[in-house]
Amino acid sequence: QVYLVESGGGLVQPGGSLRLSCAASGRTFSSYAMGWFRQAPGKEREFVGAINWSGGGTYYADSVKGRFPISRDNAKNTVSLQISRLKPEDTAVYYCAALRDYSDIGGIIAWGQGTQSTVSA
Repeated sequence: QVYLVESGGGLVQPGGSLRLSCAASGRTFSSYAMGWFRQAPGKEREFVGAINWSGGGTYYADSVKGRFPISRDNAKNTVSLQISRLKPEDTAVYYCAALRDYSDIGGIIAWGQGTQSTVSA
């Protein structure tokens, strides 16, 4: 099993940015594709983006494409999500996940506990 812990969330003004990080332990991190999801209050959890095992391939939801780039550092066992040009509707708990394949966003192997990002003036 792989274990995931998110960090970096917080309170930010509209138009601002945050860098969210996910630290992995357990099974070798570089063996997994990784994804980011988010869940706003009263809403279903939705896909944000994913990155393949090597970091050479990415896949994003249309709603965040161009604003929320994903990167990974296999030497440090981390994956990051830069959330930028933020809007109040971006307020959510952001979760990282280990995936069976970066293009198969339904193939979840493990979830992190999430980190809260709140966008408010």
